[in-house]
Amino acid sequence: MDAKGQLIHRNDIPEGDKWNLRSLYSSDQDWQSDFNILEKEIPCYKQFKGDIGKSVKHLNACLEFDMNISRRLEKVATYAHLRNDEDKTNHVYNGNFEKVQRVLTRLAESGCYISPEIMSIPKKLINKFLGQKELELYRFHIEQILRFRNHTLSEKEESILAASIEMSHASGQVFDMLNNADLKLGIIKDEYGSDIHITHGNFQSLLQNNIRRIRKDAFETYYSEYGDHKYTLASLLGSSIKNDIFYARTRKYSSVREGSLFSENIPLDVYDNLISTVHKNFEPLFRYFSVRKRVLGLDELHVYDLNVPLTKSIKWRDNFDEAVKKILSALTPLGSRYVSDLKRGLLDERWVDRYENKGKRSGGYSSGCYDSHPYILMNFNQDDIHSVYTLAHEVGHSMHSYYSRKHQQYLYSDYTIFVAEVASTFNEALLTKYLLQETDDTQMKIYLVGKEIDNFRSTLYRQTMFAEFELKSHEFAENGQPLTLESFQSIYKSLLDQYFGDEVVIDDSLILECFRIPHFYSSFYVYKYATGISAAYSLVDRVLNGGKDELHDYHNFLKSGGSKYPMDLLKDAGIDMRSPEPIKKAIDRISSLVDQLDILTLN
Repeated sequence: MDAKGQLIHRNDIPEGDKWNLRSLYSSDQDWQSDFNILEKEIPCYKQFKGDIGKSVKHLNACLEFDMNISRRLEKVATYAHLRNDEDKTNHVYNGNFEKVQRVLTRLAESGCYISPEIMSIPKKLINKFLGQKELELYRFHIEQILRFRNHTLSEKEESILAASIEMSHASGQVFDMLNNADLKLGIIKDEYGSDIHITHGNFQSLLQNNIRRIRKDAFETYYSEYGDHKYTLASLLGSSIKNDIFYARTRKYSSVREGSLFSENIPLDVYDNLISTVHKNFEPLFRYFSVRKRVLGLDELHVYDLNVPLTKSIKWRDNFDEAVKKILSALTPLGSRYVSDLKRGLLDERWVDRYENKGKRSGGYSSGCYDSHPYILMNFNQDDIHSVYTLAHEVGHSMHSYYSRKHQQYLYSDYTIFVAEVASTFNEALLTKYLLQETDDTQMKIYLVGKEIDNFRSTLYRQTMFAEFELKSHEFAENGQPLTLESFQSIYKSLLDQYFGDEVVIDDSLILECFRIPHFYSSFYVYKYATGISAAYSLVDRVLNGGKDELHDYHNFLKSGGSKYPMDLLKDAGIDMRSPEPIKKAIDRISSLVDQLDILTLN
């Protein structure tokens, strides 16, 4: 932002505040050269077709070629998507990103015969192959492929599905452009009468403003833009769900949810257990709403009152370097090597793209590839503690990726989404613990305890509500019901009533929230935030209350990548997600925090 509150252009951001993409490619020309090589390699897939099952040598050669080309693709795609996210209005990088998507489709088409051919190898023969030393690296990879026997089609059918990949992303891509480039989120007045241009980056900060009129104006103005596009947004989300159903049914899954969870070998009862356990434990959440309403002195509690700090005497203002210093101190329980590796990455190697600029993708994420260090996209706001927590969160992802890539072969270097939120949430928990330990000020404790409760509210309860919305909307469509604006709003309104209870007034604008969540275009993803925070807090307890063995187990978890199924990785670290205990433990933590908040605010 400039002095007038306007978003600045990318070229006006100092180089030191941008991520350094030179560890990927020294120039756009080098990227183009690698992209050209990738295109030339695609026809080479045909040399293995029809021969995979002839011998261990043939199978090994095919898998090695496929792994190497996938590695090159990952590097090319990472650079393209990072550049594209820097500025969505940059037509050159938009074009490069689209080129990568087309190549991705061509690669999928060219290599689509591999899995079916592996599955067609007689069971006795493939078992013999798997016992050979030459296939030792690929053994778990092949076993994962064989799990999909019943959900894999003929070569011709697989080729058609592969060709449809680019088209299948259309709804999400249109939403992404509409949400990040075209929506004008409006202007409100600050307490001095000056204009504030609402952006995705400052929206959360505005909802934390102590002046209720500003919070209310920001909330209503922000959602009014979604209201102006609600029919388009409902159509996009409906199309995305229909797309999910098409692929699930084509691959012979009983539901979209089954297909989504099958890929990570997650039992359906893990999903059901999450929802049912949360349903039985709304009481701590509703009690928190009651305490918040009392502390704020409100007759009615609205959603735009849920993020404002519970004490007016505390104002947060940490620049990026100060935030990094706090995070590094908070993470000292993870050991000196972890902290030194992270410090080098954040301050010396420029892993982070720090600040918002015109056209930049909203939110934050961690990215990168096997042949680069991690990259973190931020829209850092020094007046918003949420930015510090977002950085700590994304740092968790990045260090998980850093150690997995360092200790695993390329093939197993990526951890699955189910465990992706564990390390990130673990770091947030340590940050809160550190900040609480560093203060004797009651008002600061109120602030931080409230912040931790809000983290649970937004990650455990809110994401479970989102997960239930996904389940209900997909089941609605799978049962042949039309996905209209009215049906989406009806489903979402019923969930809002259930998850907010009687203490919170549900404004009509909030029903539009279901149309602004990007993760809804990646079906059955959000539940992993809720299971992730549950696993993370159980691991925090285990590490902080344990010794070298417990810390060693956690470090091994960070290093394990995708070398096992995610449920097994967590079990090795000491957490059984088949049990409701991690979720109950998290809810017990919330209840304890609400008790603390109640006492702190009564004194």
